[in-house]
Amino acid sequence: MSQQILDSVKSKYGAVAESALSNDHAGVRAVAEAFGYTAGELTSIPAAANMGLSCGNPTATAHLKPGEVVVDLGSGGGLDVFLAAKMVGPEGRAIGIDMTTAMIERARANAQAGGYTNVEFYQSTIDKIPLPDASVDCVISNCVLNLAPDKPAVFREIARVLKPGGRVAVSDIALKRELPEAVAQSMAAYVGCIAGAIRFEDYRAGLLAAGFEHVGIVDSGVDLNAYAKVENQAGCCSPAMNRAGAVDSFPTSGESCCTPNPNAAPSLHENLTQLLSQYDLNTAVASVKVYAIKPS
Repeated sequence: MSQQILDSVKSKYGAVAESALSNDHAGVRAVAEAFGYTAGELTSIPAAANMGLSCGNPTATAHLKPGEVVVDLGSGGGLDVFLAAKMVGPEGRAIGIDMTTAMIERARANAQAGGYTNVEFYQSTIDKIPLPDASVDCVISNCVLNLAPDKPAVFREIARVLKPGGRVAVSDIALKRELPEAVAQSMAAYVGCIAGAIRFEDYRAGLLAAGFEHVGIVDSGVDLNAYAKVENQAGCCSPAMNRAGAVDSFPTSGESCCTPNPNAAPSLHENLTQLLSQYDLNTAVASVKVYAIKPS
């Protein structure tokens, strides 16, 4: 089951990474701004780093300082890595970890296009972080820990790579109550960051069991229906992103390219929009800010 989950997550997020979704689309910007990014932050980084996948803004609560080493788990196109890179400065490092090949390729292309010299990206699952013990000042993540099949292993890995006194500043999805059975058993809901979420109390207990202290989990109060704003943004009429991370022109063929393909699998955002239209998930699910400290 864990391998099936990982394969599904890789497939869906790989498709997002290969799509034209970017900050140049109004729906993608609207999602990011709904979950806490400012317009200035979004325009300060490569447009292709934002694909409308956030459920918060961990760099806003991480209190990053110049010279620090920060790791982003599930770094996607590099949105939070690039914001963190500015905060830690040339003497610091911002490191992204992602298991999806297409995401790593997109993030590295974005880094090259943006001229970043203090960022690194590694392909790996987040339950086996490819970094030494006690080498990181802060771990951030954005709507990814809920996707991990073995969350206790992820919490232990975070504790391992953090220096004594290091901190966790994560944006994620958590459950306020049990999900409807149809949602809880849905692979689309799992890949969409819903069905893999755990309850507030289980999240707190998992971090405490991994050795953390001062654990806090705060409901951000954001309406999850914000994800529906990306619907139809990933169609073939969206501008395509080339390998350098730039946006190419719209297709100009005389025949419309936006005729729905009945054989195409629903996109990640289409699946989310369908779930949100069928269930009032805000009653059971919350976007949360997660904090924790590794004892010094």
